[in-house]
Amino acid sequence: MSTELKAIYSRPKDQRSGTDLVMFFHGYGSSEQRMAELFDAVPAGATAVALRGGLDVGGDHGWFLLDYFLTHDFTEVLSATQRVYDWIDANAQDYKSISLVGFSQGMAMASTIQRLRPQRFTCVAGLSGFVLSNELLAMSEDAPHEDPAQRPPYFWGRDVEDVVINPDAVEHTSDWLEAHTRLTSRTYPEMGHRISLEEKVDLRVFLSHYIGSR
Repeated sequence: MSTELKAIYSRPKDQRSGTDLVMFFHGYGSSEQRMAELFDAVPAGATAVALRGGLDVGGDHGWFLLDYFLTHDFTEVLSATQRVYDWIDANAQDYKSISLVGFSQGMAMASTIQRLRPQRFTCVAGLSGFVLSNELLAMSEDAPHEDPAQRPPYFWGRDVEDVVINPDAVEHTSDWLEAHTRLTSRTYPEMGHRISLEEKVDLRVFLSHYIGSR
């Protein structure tokens, strides 16, 4: 597994400082190029960056090993998460804010990154993905804020007929997001396990609301 995370940015280096950063995380067996297709969902004044997971998946990439039942080794999850924190510490000190967007397994990454450093990120969006069900992770995170308005903003978009994310994972994700976040939930019939134009528009509205006026 690679120790460095390759990155694609939406703007040149000399135009990034002082902007809001939106970090994109791809799914299992995908790449940062796929997430770069969402860069136009980011507000005009922000910077987008898509990171490449360090796990080789038949020539494509992932963040940690996964099967259909979304079984995972939490040590691998923590290792992948720490590499992202290291990347943030090294490369994201000159931004006004940081927000997270993840597709499929990338949603699990984005939500885990936020759960372990809950005060660090402005908002999170998860697309056709899931939140990890893990006792150690649950024990390490803060209890839900009693006032829902004080919880982190979270966008969750999906197709209810998406067969890639199994029903138990969907149920856990729904329960966790309802309890821990200020949730905006949208469904897109017949979209499948992908990102539709309608969802992309809704993502832009969500990001613009929380970071576009900063």
